[in-house]
Amino acid sequence: MIKIAIFASGSGTNAENIIKHFQNHSKISVAAVLSNRKNAKVLERAKNLNIPHRYFSKSAFLETENVVDYLKENADFIVLAGFLLKVPENILKAFPNKIINIHPALLPKFGGKGMYGMHVHNAVKAQNETETGITIHYVNENYDEGAIIFQASTAVLTSDTPDAIAANIHQLEQKHFPKVIEETLLKN
Repeated sequence: MIKIAIFASGSGTNAENIIKHFQNHSKISVAAVLSNRKNAKVLERAKNLNIPHRYFSKSAFLETENVVDYLKENADFIVLAGFLLKVPENILKAFPNKIINIHPALLPKFGGKGMYGMHVHNAVKAQNETETGITIHYVNENYDEGAIIFQASTAVLTSDTPDAIAANIHQLEQKHFPKVIEETLLKN
């Protein structure tokens, strides 16, 4: 069984979707949900779905071996689903090419430090883009620069607000993220 650890910082709708996708899978399971925010809704979602869940402080994540030691014991693969901290070198080294992230834009556009959530959708609107989408990519030492695994796009209408863009992106995330995780894990 391939064990996934999901990292999330927010509400956890993508994490919940991933957990449900793998609930009865014969080869893949979600073994843990971890968050850097004590009151993140994702921890409540994990609890309600009977998934082990943990909070860790930013300093524990960046300055100690606590998180990487936990991961080495409990996970084979890491999925970032709305996780806002940069993954430290000790975790990158322990899980080479075994960490993926989803980004709410078509990278390399609208990526990098500070480009997440509504910041991305506001930028897409401000630049009068005609399309946007999602990018699922491997994680490396730089924000949003790892090798791209999958992209899906959607049109941006001139009448679309940033909130409408966000809703369209969320639909793409829900449709594609669990399937791409599954395909990525089963081909390795």
